[in-house]
Amino acid sequence: MRKLTYFIAATVDGFIGAPDGDADFLYAHLDPEFIGHLTAEYPETIASAGRAQLGIADAAPKRFDTVLMGRGTYEPGLKAGMTSPYGHLREQYVVSRSLVTPPDPQVRLISGDVAAAVRGLKARDGLGIWLCGGADLAGQLADEIDEYIVKTYPVVVGTGMPMSRAGFGVRPLELTGCTVLGGGQIITSYDVKR
Repeated sequence: MRKLTYFIAATVDGFIGAPDGDADFLYAHLDPEFIGHLTAEYPETIASAGRAQLGIADAAPKRFDTVLMGRGTYEPGLKAGMTSPYGHLREQYVVSRSLVTPPDPQVRLISGDVAAAVRGLKARDGLGIWLCGGADLAGQLADEIDEYIVKTYPVVVGTGMPMSRAGFGVRPLELTGCTVLGGGQIITSYDVKR
């Protein structure tokens, strides 16, 4: 059974974006050691355009071959002309009720029961499924997430978009890894206790 992993960037106080969802401020806190770690350990999570710039265009996926993102996560790249932001992966899914036709043949849409769709994806062979964001989608899939990998950036913002809009509910986790990088970034991984 494949795992659904919420691999997400967050501030120290747990926000993945500004109140309007913009997360560009997080990228001001990238340093060479952090970028090197991501390219070595999670090369598939770097958008296709960035992979070429970092010299890893042909790097094979290590953990994920499928990406799942909400419309709000997909939209900024789409506005910049990136209709297939993770074209190097086997499958790209956008969850949207408003998109009728995918803007790229490599992108598939999920418009119905997203939890049921994810359970179907988990039953297929392959590497893991990367839940790219955002808060609404993470909330809808709270009971389907098997693992969290949180890239915590050394910044506090006070308010913004939370990691999930699942509502209150205690969901126990087990710490499975922690990497501290020189720029102050911390990558923690947790398995969901079932």
